[in-house]
Amino acid sequence: MKTRLTLIFLFVCLLSSAQKHEVRAVWLATIGGIDWPRSHNAAEQRREMIRTLDMLKAAGINTVLLQTRVRASTIYPSAIEPWDACLTGSHGRAPGYDPLQFCIDECHRRGMELHAWIVTIPVGKLTEARCKEFQRRNPQLFSKVGDSGYMNPENPRTGDYLARICQEVTRNYDIDGIHLDYIRYPETWKLKVSRAQGRQNITSIVRKIHQAVKQEKPWVKLSCSPIGKHGDLTRYRSGGWNAYNAVCQHAQEWMREGLMDQLYPMQYFRGNNYFPFLLDWQEQSADCGIVSGLGIYFLDPREGKWTLDDVRQQMFFCREVGAGHSFFRSKFLTDNTKGIYDFTRHFNRLPALPHPLKATGKAAPEAPAGLQLRNGQLSWPAAVNNNDSPYLLYNVYASRDYPVDTSCPENLVGWRLRATSVSVKPAPGLYYAVCAVDRYGQESSPRQMDDGKARALMGATARRIELTDGQWLVMPPKDQALDAKYAAIETLHGQLVMTIAYQEQQRINISHLPEGIYQLRSLGHKGTHHRIGFFAIKRR
Repeated sequence: MKTRLTLIFLFVCLLSSAQKHEVRAVWLATIGGIDWPRSHNAAEQRREMIRTLDMLKAAGINTVLLQTRVRASTIYPSAIEPWDACLTGSHGRAPGYDPLQFCIDECHRRGMELHAWIVTIPVGKLTEARCKEFQRRNPQLFSKVGDSGYMNPENPRTGDYLARICQEVTRNYDIDGIHLDYIRYPETWKLKVSRAQGRQNITSIVRKIHQAVKQEKPWVKLSCSPIGKHGDLTRYRSGGWNAYNAVCQHAQEWMREGLMDQLYPMQYFRGNNYFPFLLDWQEQSADCGIVSGLGIYFLDPREGKWTLDDVRQQMFFCREVGAGHSFFRSKFLTDNTKGIYDFTRHFNRLPALPHPLKATGKAAPEAPAGLQLRNGQLSWPAAVNNNDSPYLLYNVYASRDYPVDTSCPENLVGWRLRATSVSVKPAPGLYYAVCAVDRYGQESSPRQMDDGKARALMGATARRIELTDGQWLVMPPKDQALDAKYAAIETLHGQLVMTIAYQEQQRINISHLPEGIYQLRSLGHKGTHHRIGFFAIKRR
């Protein structure tokens, strides 16, 4: 059985291929500076973040979940809560700059999304200054559980308070998402209401946050990180630790109701405690994005006994079933614990875009009016935005095939660009296309290089094929390495027009083909295809 399962897994791995849209995320924790910042010097903090983001981008990460509300304290200037001590070493002391704004700017500069990670219910240890201050300011919302303080999920004002925090961040910052953590009952809470009522209490908080965020900026994605197992499955039990019963998280209902755009279940398990439960999340997703939380901290011998293979199998499985992946935490990735960074760079060797919001009902932007390529600079006029998002971004694609296929991730060479120009490396026979993208993630149709420039490039760089009066195509000589017995005539869009036997100097009747530009491809006996060249039909 073990051998069979291994073979099945290897087959799945071989089938797995990167998609154009795939969330590749990390949780970047600020509590105690465990991921960032490791210094209390503002300049060093900025340098450290730049180094971290450079490494994350090189590993194909496109989404950063930055811990923004830590424990009743923040890493931005809030009118509601004090500064967290992670920045200066002192509770309530300002660091002299806005760390959240800095991180947003640096992520956007690299084409990455930044989601503000909001820790909701916990407010810290009873001995901590932030917990004491929250209790003093908000005694009616405060509850003690063991040696820690929590917001009371059974008080309706808890939802109002948390909605104000999320609204403040959404209103004041150009974030891409709000990510809710610990949006649940504490596991040691002595529940005095029914489980059904407990779930209603948590759902009420989620609903208030959703309304506050979407009223401010409907394009901001709302997500949360529920317990990794929603509940017991038919064949696999959750062992009593699940979202639905243990802590009153009805996360699958939140997706069905439209309260969540994405879910990041904390699936820090292996084997049958992982794979069937990810499938359950995916099957119940209601077309929301599922991003599986991977516990790479267990790669550290001080934390667990995971091997790199444990994580690799999970990453391949995520890709096969259409789920994204998110690493907990950033430090274990950038430290290359047991080689996880090296593997991730290879696994994510092709770029990917975060998923757009589903079913927005908003019109997509229009394609840019045209492209110009001069002296290594590709430029285009600003596209027309057809909805309420504040500005447009641009994705740039390149290929040696014309027109450029913008559905292929390997053709993506620039993404989420704010500027309407980009420097490109000149290369013979390379064609470009640009799509406008709104803040909902919706792409316009591609604007290809105009026909005149494409024809000029093809004439300069591609093999020319002889034509006689637009009625006959003379097949060119075969190269030494060309073993083709057949050839195909296709449109520039790749539509097959006709298949012919490949004989040198053979005259092929093309009088039935309309005027235009076509490509000739060889069909090798091993199934290999090679583009031989282009030809144009003109009868005027």
